[in-house]
Formats: sequence, structure tokens, C-alpha cells
Amino acid sequence: MKVLITGGGGQLGCDLEKELAGPGGHEVICLGRDRLDVTRAEQVREVLHAARPDVVVHAAANTNVDRCELEPDGAYLVNALGTRNVAVAAARVKARLVYISTDYVFDGRKKEPYTEFDIPAPLSVYGKSKLAGENYAAAFSDRFFIVRTSWLYGRRGNNFVKTMLKLAAAQPEVAVVDDQMGTPTFTEDLARCIGALIQTELYGIYHASNSGACSWFDFARNIFRLAGLAHVSVKPIATAELNRPAPRPAYSVLDNYCLRLQGLPDLRPWEEALEEFFQKYRQELPIQSAGE
Repeated sequence: MKVLITGGGGQLGCDLEKELAGPGGHEVICLGRDRLDVTRAEQVREVLHAARPDVVVHAAANTNVDRCELEPDGAYLVNALGTRNVAVAAARVKARLVYISTDYVFDGRKKEPYTEFDIPAPLSVYGKSKLAGENYAAAFSDRFFIVRTSWLYGRRGNNFVKTMLKLAAAQPEVAVVDDQMGTPTFTEDLARCIGALIQTELYGIYHASNSGACSWFDFARNIFRLAGLAHVSVKPIATAELNRPAPRPAYSVLDNYCLRLQGLPDLRPWEEALEEFFQKYRQELPIQSAGE
């Protein structure tokens, strides 16, 4: 198949390209914002008309949660209307659509893993704009996969793992919230899941995160342990102490229920994925403790 990826410069876009274009794989067109601005409807139509992809994986998004809260126009322009533009253009060329969504479409009040059949109730502008994108994807595409995921990290781009390692290099103690629960997800695992989904016609909404759950505090401690920085002190704090603009769900663990129901490959435990990430990319990571 010919697969077009939006958001090609992001951490997921890079791993999607690598996964889908591997030996014996698909023809992949991976476009960053410099080549495809999803907020420009006419440009999106022209690019997709020229490329004629079989599948469009829409990974472009405004993912800065606090900036979205402070600048809602920009959030809705990219995450909602940008998704509308992609969905409309994909439908015109009869391409299937994969839309990457988020655990932040839920309010975190359930206290047990969310399935695809739970009703979204986002707290933040980011979550609301991504849910609006889901609605546009479903409205304008008759063959869509909406893939919700959580707490992404990977080799490329900025993410929580790299932020923690940079902080450890600058200070002996790092404060991390311990009252938000979710699941870290390795972008390479998510890319493999998407690669498997597009081989099917089992359209609909899917949750795709590594299995298990932890707090950001637990995640940070595991990062330092695997980086050989177990001596770095991690201080648990409450979310309220950070005084951030955007509210976060206290519990946003996703249950990959529809993958399991249909016999599709589930994602492995997050601890196992994080360990492989460090084994593969340790030499590229900013691993250094304060004072070194």
C-alpha cells in the first residue's frame, strides 16, 4: 500500500515511517509541517490528490497541553479543523484514515482502565480539541481507525524520558507528580500496532498503549534506574503544587479492549518496553547526573 503520514517530524511519525517502510513494507510518504500544514485545507487537498495514498495516518497535532489551554484557537485549529481537513481530503481520494488521539479525552474519574466503550469527558482544551478531531474523523471518513494512546516516548523528539534525564544532569533531586496514573507507551510499539491495524478492515475506535499502569513518579524512578542513576532523588509532589494552566485526568489508564476482543496483537507491559528502549538507545540519551 501507499501510506501518507502527517506529522512526519514528530517522534511517532519517525517510528511509523521506519516501521511501515521496512523491508518488504509499504511505500511511505512522510510529511512534516514544512511540506504539509494540516490547517490549510486547500494544501491538504492538493497534496493528497497528488499522492493518492491508500492510507493516511494523521499524526500531526498540537500536543503541548498547557499551551493549548492558554491558546485554545491554535489547539482547535490544528487538532480539530486540521483533522477535518485531512479526513475530507482522505475521503475524496478513497483513502483509509488513521487518526492518533489521546487518553486525555477522559476525565480520570473512573478509577479503572478505560475501554473504547466508555464515554469521553475531557477536562482540558487539549483533550476537547482532540475529541473534536475524533468526531471529524468519524463524520467525514467511512473507513477510519481512531487510535487513542498515552504518555508517548521514543528515540526522536522531546518526551518525558529525555526531560527527566536532562533534569538529573542539572540537579540532584527531581520533583515529579505522584497523583496522576497512566501508561507510558513506546512509540515503536505503537507504530507496530498501527501497522497491524491497517492490514485489516476492522474499523473503529481503538486504545493502544503499553499494558500496565504507573504514576509519573513511578515512571521517573524506573527511568533513573535503567539509566544507572538510581542515586538521583525523586520527590513525590501533588499536581496542584505545579500550578499548571491545564487540568489533567488523575487516572487515564487505557484498556486495549477492542484489540483483544478481535484477536489483534496487544501491546506488551510498559516496564518491558522501557527496558528495551534503554537497551537500544542508551548511547544516544542525555545520561549524566548532576555534578558529573
